Amino acid sequence: MHYIDHTLSNNLRVLMVPSHAFQSVSMGIFVKVGARYEPANLSGMSHFIEHMLFKGTKNRPSARQIAEAIEGIGGDSNAYTGPETTVYYAKVAAAQVNVAIDFLTDLLRNPLFTAADIKKERRVIGEEINMVFDSPDEWLDVVIDEVLWPDHPLGQSVTGTTASLRNINRPALTSFFETAYHPGNLVVALGGAFDPEQVIPEIDARLGDWPAQAPPPFEPAPPPASDIRYRIEDRAIEQGHLCLALPGLPRNHPDRYALSVLNTLLGDGMSSRLFLSIREEKGLAYAVDSGINLLQDTGSLTIYAGVDPRRAAEALQAILIELKQLCDHPIPAQELRKAKEYVKGRMGLGLEDTYSQAAWVAYQALYQTAIKSPADALAAYEAVTGEAISALVERLIAPGRYSLAAIGPFGQGEALIRLITE
Repeated sequence: MHYIDHTLSNNLRVLMVPSHAFQSVSMGIFVKVGARYEPANLSGMSHFIEHMLFKGTKNRPSARQIAEAIEGIGGDSNAYTGPETTVYYAKVAAAQVNVAIDFLTDLLRNPLFTAADIKKERRVIGEEINMVFDSPDEWLDVVIDEVLWPDHPLGQSVTGTTASLRNINRPALTSFFETAYHPGNLVVALGGAFDPEQVIPEIDARLGDWPAQAPPPFEPAPPPASDIRYRIEDRAIEQGHLCLALPGLPRNHPDRYALSVLNTLLGDGMSSRLFLSIREEKGLAYAVDSGINLLQDTGSLTIYAGVDPRRAAEALQAILIELKQLCDHPIPAQELRKAKEYVKGRMGLGLEDTYSQAAWVAYQALYQTAIKSPADALAAYEAVTGEAISALVERLIAPGRYSLAAIGPFGQGEALIRLITE
């Protein structure tokens, strides 16, 4: 994958992956800010700003005009907020690339933040919080982060709380926005059928006079927990939801490729150990999987299962047995080969659209010291050895490091707690 790394005079970095094999162009503006940058009393601020930028700008004063700008040419636009990154993107037919550039740069340079829109959006986000709470599998993601990182911004929900929403007003929004949104804290990336010589002047005309500042600080992650932590939410629902978590690795850790392969072996896909054992052999869960969360200075490995509440303890016991098997026995060569091919294949398929190619270079530009090509990443996965997996297992998986979140008709959850504490 060939990319061009161009820096404007104000130090704004523009990453371009031109390819005329596509009929489209995707453009994203990737801002290095998210929930972990927020004080507890303003939790949800980054997400609130993401919403507000689609409510009105100087050039497009209404939400309707913003929606029609890209929809009106058959394109897609959206945004999302995470713990560390907020992203705004648009995907359009190749001939409409200038519309995407004008649209996204207008969102970031000219937001109105009107009092009426802030009041309205506070209610809308409140309903979003309620919706997540009413979806136990989604709410579990919020709870496990609170368990992993209590009293720390990493444990705060991206959407905030109903209490913190009340504190978010126009002065707070504009102050936070001005601190985080500038060329010193974001990158622009494009992928698809475009001419770099044509798009650079268009971007420069709209963003070249934007002064850069120092990036905002964030509170460093605490060391991994040395005690077992858990939270049980007793709810009268039909299905039980379990999430078992372990400390993971930071984004740029050299063992992150081994961690991806380990995660694949454990719970990514229908041929993973957890799926075959918990669902196919024992019938203990409809859904069971594992995932990794890589952050700037920490991370987590999580296992999720949706279970019959009456068999929740049995399902958790079976998960713990699979983790112990990893600790007690080396990975067979054939299983390691299958996991590596799975990871490499998924990575290749994931790069088959213009947005994912733009995101590939953008995230590395924000968080890594150098941008690896897909070929470099494939080689890094191929180089993962069974010994590297075993060393990682020894480092990360230990009973004293477990954190547990559970939602369902579990009462105090004594049977679940006993399994991870004894």
